[in-house]
Amino acid sequence: MMRSDKKSRLFSRLWMFVVFGFLYLPIVSLIVYSFTESSVPNVWGGFSLRWYRALLVDSDLKESLWLSLKIATSTATAAVILGSLAAASLHRYPRFFGRTFFSGMVSAPLVMPEVIVGLSLLLMLVSLQRLLGVPDRGMVTIWLGHLLVGMAYATVVIQARLRDLNPQLEEAAQDLGAKPWQVFFLVTIPMIAQALLSAWLLTFTLSLDDVVLSAFLSGPGSTTMPLVIFSRARLGLNPSVNAIATVVVVIVAIGVTIASYVLAQQERRRSLEAAAAQRPG
Repeated sequence: MMRSDKKSRLFSRLWMFVVFGFLYLPIVSLIVYSFTESSVPNVWGGFSLRWYRALLVDSDLKESLWLSLKIATSTATAAVILGSLAAASLHRYPRFFGRTFFSGMVSAPLVMPEVIVGLSLLLMLVSLQRLLGVPDRGMVTIWLGHLLVGMAYATVVIQARLRDLNPQLEEAAQDLGAKPWQVFFLVTIPMIAQALLSAWLLTFTLSLDDVVLSAFLSGPGSTTMPLVIFSRARLGLNPSVNAIATVVVVIVAIGVTIASYVLAQQERRRSLEAAAAQRPG
């Protein structure tokens, strides 16, 4: 029995290393080859910062990265705000006129192919532009497309957290004289802060690496970083793409590390408060 348990643990650890290697070795190799002297992306020609220096003078990549970061940040922020309102409405009011339709429309982008979403948005925007003259395809239209999908993901994440909340806490705040908006901002929001941060990081990542919607909704002078990389891949990549990818990986890693630390601190504080509340006075 002991021997079988040891074999099971050994197999589990081996399988874990295989999975992590499959997921992260490509990223590690990309980072390593961003420091190569060679002009071929996957050939090591000695350590060099050549492609990072090239990145500093590559205006297309820098502008596309800056545009992608702006769109991703604004998309994540707006998606969390709208997703919070949608999730709160669906959670607080189990029955209202059009609830099924509203819930279906919120969840529809999760199951619809992005090609269909992008094409439908493009046709709608072209029709509006013919009628009203606005909006021109660019940063705003890309943001609208990303927001449509991001809000659906944010709503699912936040709604799942709202289901786990203890309703007695909100009822106690109302009994003490708090108004509904005070209960929402002073009681509900702090309790779902972790879900809000998780939804923000998720929608930020989805927006940052989106290709399909951006391809449909972009216009002249508004090309995001994934579109630039995708267009260059057709002509042959060079290690400058590895360099920009490394920069993005570092930015995301720093953001995830900070978010994980904040979430861990909040969870620890909540556990201490719960333990203190259970102690006899």
